[in-house]
Amino acid sequence: MSMRNLMKLHSLCLRSSNKLSHSQLSEFQFCSYSSFSRSSKRLKKSQDTHLKNQAETSTSSTFGLLFNEITEILGGDNFTTGKTQSGNLISGEVKGVKEEFPDCTQGVCRNAEESVLQEKDNVLSLEDTQMGILGGNDVSFDVHKITEIVRAENGVVSMEERLENLGVGFDSEVVEKVLKRCFKVPGLALRFFNWVKLRDGFRHTTRIYNTMLFIAGEAGELQLVEKLVEEMEKNFCEKDIKTWTILISLYGNAKLISKALLVFNNMKKCGCEPDVQVYKKMMRALCATGKDDIVIEFYKEMVKKEMMIDMNLYKMIMNCLARLGDMGAIHSVAEDMMRVCQTPEHIVYGYVLKSLCISGRIREALEWIRDLKNKDVTLDAEYFETLVKGLCRADRIADALEIIDIMKKKHLIDGKVYGIIISGYLRRNDVSKALEMFQSMKESEHLPMTSTYTELMQRLFRLGEYEKGCMLYDEMLEKGVEPDTVAITAMVAGHISQNHISEAWKVFKSMEDMGIRPTWKSYSVFIKELCKISKTDEIFNVLNEMRASKIHVQDEIFDWVISYMEKMGDVSSIEKIKQMQRIYELYPQEGESPHTDESKEQEHNMELNSNQSEAVRMDCHLVEPLPRNYDEQDLQEICRILSSSTDWCLIQEALEKCNIQFTPDLVVEILHNCNSHGYAALHFFSWVGKQAGFSHTTETYNMAIKIAGRGKDFKHMRNLFYEMRRRDYSITSDTWTIMIMQYGHTGLTEIALNIFGEMKANGCKPTGSTYKYLIINLCRRKGRKVEEAVKIFDEMIRAGHVPDKELVEAYVGCLCKVGRLLDAKKCTDSLHRVGFTIPLSHSMYIRALCRAGKLEEAQALVDEVGAEGSTLDQYTYGSLVHVLLQKGRMEEAMTKVDSMRKAGINPTVHVYTSLMAHYLKEKQIERALEVFQKMQQEGCQPTIVTYSELIRGYMNMGKVSDAWNIFHRMKLKGPLPDFKTYSMFITSLCKANSSEEALQLISEMASNGITPSTVNFREVFYGLNREGKQDLARSVLQQKLALRSKRKFLT
Repeated sequence: MSMRNLMKLHSLCLRSSNKLSHSQLSEFQFCSYSSFSRSSKRLKKSQDTHLKNQAETSTSSTFGLLFNEITEILGGDNFTTGKTQSGNLISGEVKGVKEEFPDCTQGVCRNAEESVLQEKDNVLSLEDTQMGILGGNDVSFDVHKITEIVRAENGVVSMEERLENLGVGFDSEVVEKVLKRCFKVPGLALRFFNWVKLRDGFRHTTRIYNTMLFIAGEAGELQLVEKLVEEMEKNFCEKDIKTWTILISLYGNAKLISKALLVFNNMKKCGCEPDVQVYKKMMRALCATGKDDIVIEFYKEMVKKEMMIDMNLYKMIMNCLARLGDMGAIHSVAEDMMRVCQTPEHIVYGYVLKSLCISGRIREALEWIRDLKNKDVTLDAEYFETLVKGLCRADRIADALEIIDIMKKKHLIDGKVYGIIISGYLRRNDVSKALEMFQSMKESEHLPMTSTYTELMQRLFRLGEYEKGCMLYDEMLEKGVEPDTVAITAMVAGHISQNHISEAWKVFKSMEDMGIRPTWKSYSVFIKELCKISKTDEIFNVLNEMRASKIHVQDEIFDWVISYMEKMGDVSSIEKIKQMQRIYELYPQEGESPHTDESKEQEHNMELNSNQSEAVRMDCHLVEPLPRNYDEQDLQEICRILSSSTDWCLIQEALEKCNIQFTPDLVVEILHNCNSHGYAALHFFSWVGKQAGFSHTTETYNMAIKIAGRGKDFKHMRNLFYEMRRRDYSITSDTWTIMIMQYGHTGLTEIALNIFGEMKANGCKPTGSTYKYLIINLCRRKGRKVEEAVKIFDEMIRAGHVPDKELVEAYVGCLCKVGRLLDAKKCTDSLHRVGFTIPLSHSMYIRALCRAGKLEEAQALVDEVGAEGSTLDQYTYGSLVHVLLQKGRMEEAMTKVDSMRKAGINPTVHVYTSLMAHYLKEKQIERALEVFQKMQQEGCQPTIVTYSELIRGYMNMGKVSDAWNIFHRMKLKGPLPDFKTYSMFITSLCKANSSEEALQLISEMASNGITPSTVNFREVFYGLNREGKQDLARSVLQQKLALRSKRKFLT
């Protein structure tokens, strides 16, 4: 690139009203950035407040006029469309630009190319490549031998001793390469790092420290990162540009922006000049945390330094400017993109339009189109599609349909555009209109895209419409629409939800016939769905298939599976999984495809120029989480306002001063985060619904209904429901289920049953979740209705829904408690037909009998089952030991424990806790503490229940200070106290005439997000009155009333 073009970059700085000199910016501390940010925001807010005040009187009318003007422009006879490929903006013409001007996408320094630490997925591959090309001394054999010892982990001889006896040299090159091969086992890497630095004559180099910093950062050990930096300084080991880049990247990824900025400033103070890669990482971190104004200042500094800016960075800057609403700067950057990188103007203008639409600035997007027309710029056909997407994202589907009508007249409509509207309806949860649009598209002879089929299939499966989802998949194949991995995986999950495992495997294997390679995400969804229906053998099959396909099985997947098996009590399978995990970790296959952070970022990257109408996402429930079209900083700001006061007038005043564009996604997240502040959240829901340009959705109403129900504000909950119906919002199964759950949880099961009947009478089919929460609430002690629970459980099975373990345990446990053992046995005997293993079914029945105190029946069943139930003996015996101890049959309990040990079954935390509870009840504190120490020595970690029993035991013996010590230890080191722990401690303190201390716990519960119950307040109130502290007792009533007011809409 010529110097003339480089010099033209200065134009932006000359035009900027906030110009900073090079020396000024280099002297910036973090406070300088922050103060600029605050002042910039104040200026922005004052300007936006002025605009907002003007808009309040005529927002809707002026927007309507502007929109009509744009529709006239787009629909005019003199309109010409320039057909471009700017839907894929970096391909086509831009690709040619990059080839013609290769320097435009390269940094000043070669830091990214040299460093093996810039991205995690390159660490091993680049390291191995370097080993192969090094001239002279080949250290690959030594590296291999050392790595083998370091990663062996559990050898009889210690790692250090084996390394001492190895007889190889440990120079800096070898150590660096060993560490790179151990980045997946950070604990062992650190152990080796610390051992080797103690060897005579050895000294860690900057490159070694860089490698260790990267490993520590990727493991999330930021304290270790800081310790390593201190060690570098102490040992006079100079930091190079890679060191600074790694630190900025780690802090940026952790969203510790102040530290990242401090490192950036220290880097310059030390005389190390940041290169393009450093600026990129710094700007990405700032962009991810909403510091858009600071991003722009970094961009200006890059311009001053004549650094080359690539197209991706320009796009990020454009998105920041769009969020800020700085149209003047947007024009300037657009001009630089065309002038410096020689990007064609229609592509740049398309970038601008997309950025404005992504940020939700629809008015500015319309004004941009008007300005382009005034400049006689040819409007590309892709602008229609971009505008339709932007309008749908802003929940202005009616306006989007007007644009579609124009597109139809100009023959610009296709299946992709229809798909955008369908996605918009699905975002609203308006499935009926989405299906109507889908049918209209087919009648117009437009072929739906794969993503459109996939989204509809996912939603139908979610609603329990299995047959309709299958029909859509078959139709897609018949019409020649090629399915992708997401579509196939959606179909696999649909089959699994109906327990059609062979069909699921058949569809999954069809990927190979289509030449599609299954992704990490496809396998993970497959495994999650199998976990939901308890198919352990199939889970192993999927894991083996992943291994055979050379797909890296991440720890995340193993964690899911282990968590599922722990809930199922499948001890032998847990050991197999852990052994498989160790093998995969220590002996990765050649050619194995890792699932890196970069690929994750690509999966979640939502762009309006995507080939799909909306990026289709999958989670474990095959519910596509929508892309976030809001700023995290906006979310935090609103949540702070709502929790800052109990005076709605003050809250409303603060909200009016905010210049935030509310979207349904943002409102749902605000309501979710502020659910404990029901009064403010529900008033906010009412207020935001009246704001210009915003309309509620089914999801926002569902969240508001849930908040009202949780605060026991049932009148307002019903009002919201009737309001939904009056305003023609789609009332889904989720809406009904939320109301059923809220009434049932409070013990108002008669009303919950009436709503269930009303739901079916309105033609809404109950989902598996509806049945689950209704039955669980019918089985609770408060509001128990056993006969209805039995009928509805049978109805659930007949409807084809599979109960999960939580539901079965609650249902069978209830039947055992009320003595309906035949019904309980009938239920557990039938579970194998819906995917439960026979040992698991027996185990759940035995444990239910034990919880109901029916010891003889439980022991008889154990004898009857015999060896068949041995897989789950560890947990079954735990329940038997517990009930024996509860009945005071200590000798039999210890005999049972001994028989477990002889059978090679170690006692569980349940057994140890039961023994401790027994000794504490007998006031044998020393023996209880012996059990506590023994369980920890055997690697059995105490749970909340264990610590709660210790607190209860100390309180029963009058050792209040010891009980407080345990409680403080829980808060300091975990596990954190839960509602049951607080309630037990409050009860114990009131019995010990320490009600004033119990009062402190009530305040602490509320501050920790745990809502005190009526029983908690009552116990403290009566306790304080007994102790003659009437004034404090009255304050308890005031706290209770304040809490009630805080959670309800009306006070």
